[in-house]
Amino acid sequence: MFSVKVNTKKSFEIEGNTVNQSQEIFDIIQVKEGEMHIIWNHTSYTAILVEANTEEKSFIIRVNGSEYDVKVQDKFDLLLQQLGMGNLKTTKVNNIKAPMPGLILRFEKNIGDEIKKGDSVLILEAMKMENILKSPGDGKVKNILVKQGQAVEKNQILIELE
Repeated sequence: MFSVKVNTKKSFEIEGNTVNQSQEIFDIIQVKEGEMHIIWNHTSYTAILVEANTEEKSFIIRVNGSEYDVKVQDKFDLLLQQLGMGNLKTTKVNNIKAPMPGLILRFEKNIGDEIKKGDSVLILEAMKMENILKSPGDGKVKNILVKQGQAVEKNQILIELE
């Protein structure tokens, strides 16, 4: 099942080839890459994909010459929303903490550096192994609260982000 919102106003529930759990049945075929032909309620539509943001599951689609902003949620998005966890993508990370006790070997980023999710931030030695700590989200290094060679405890804040 999919929930589709058009221009943040009109919503549809689509399951299989039916709309809003009714007898409204549609037929859709791909004409070419990014272009579909749709028959719905005895009317023919040509839909062209203008822009796609797959991470956000939002699209701009031109239907018979008019453009529409379309936001799609699948069954997993709907379940997360029901559980009150629908805004996980928008959670901002403010700090990077030590996942275990260890020794700071070196920093990969400096104050003022822009970081992306997954970027290496620092190297922490724990149990004679070097562990690369990566950024859990996007941001900018605001402050580094520890020094190279310093011993740290589990959950100690190492870096503040803005």
